[in-house]
Amino acid sequence: MKLYQALRNVAKFRTVFDFGGRDVAHWFPGHMAKGLKQMRANMKNVDCIVEIHDARIPFSGRNPVFHETLDVKPHLLILNKMDLADVSNKQRILKKLEKNGVRNVLFTDCLKQRDDSIKKLVPMVMDIIKSHPRFNRDENVDYCLMVIGVPNVGKSSLINSLRRTNLKKGRASRVGGEPGITRAVLTKIQVCERPIMYLLDTPGVLPPKIESVETGMKLALCGTILDHLVGEDIIADYLLYSLNRQEKFSYVEKYNLEKPSDDIQQVLKRIAVKLGKTQRVKAITGGTLPSLSQTTQQQLMIS
Repeated sequence: MKLYQALRNVAKFRTVFDFGGRDVAHWFPGHMAKGLKQMRANMKNVDCIVEIHDARIPFSGRNPVFHETLDVKPHLLILNKMDLADVSNKQRILKKLEKNGVRNVLFTDCLKQRDDSIKKLVPMVMDIIKSHPRFNRDENVDYCLMVIGVPNVGKSSLINSLRRTNLKKGRASRVGGEPGITRAVLTKIQVCERPIMYLLDTPGVLPPKIESVETGMKLALCGTILDHLVGEDIIADYLLYSLNRQEKFSYVEKYNLEKPSDDIQQVLKRIAVKLGKTQRVKAITGGTLPSLSQTTQQQLMIS
């Protein structure tokens, strides 16, 4: 019944999102510029570039600067966090990427303890490297890869997953749930014994100018931009707008809403009540009214 009501209300939802004059197109911290400079300096020691991106936004937010400055080596694109993405249309994604010149693509879930896709990475990389000249590295018996990508897409998780799969060893690179954990190009980290293969971890680098506010919001929703730089309230509102536009109304059942809503404040209040994240505050009349706590507001992305 709730789904039926939702479909009836589709026409009432917003068709355009009001960004309120916000601009998320400029976010290029110093460590990013420094990291890109270090990447260029290390290119002579690299056999293959491994670019990792979020599978939820396979066509949005990839840094064009990578292609302009680092696209001089064989290239593999990894679409990570596939457990969070809808990959039912994987073939369509691959075809579109191929039209854009990206032919070597691998879907992964690097946080999974046993990801069969990770086992395919080394053989894929070896095939790619063998099909290109190594020039000054032709006599080297070991191989070196550089992992690049925008912030918080799983570069360090990829390195740790490869070590866990190929070397049966623990993590060698720090990981976190927010962008900016890795702030410099690190020393070589071994990820395979046969063949001997190393990876260079690098900081996440966003382009100096994101192509559009819409793209910036998608990056923010996927956690590649720090929430407070965009605004937790607008991120939550944009998520609600996107869910309604795509007719994904599972949040109605999950949080016991009467029907889908286009009002983010109303939805967040219902979520707070559902999760028991309210507190009593004194009203002007002397009575008490339920209110969201400051901690809860932060948790629910209310600014």
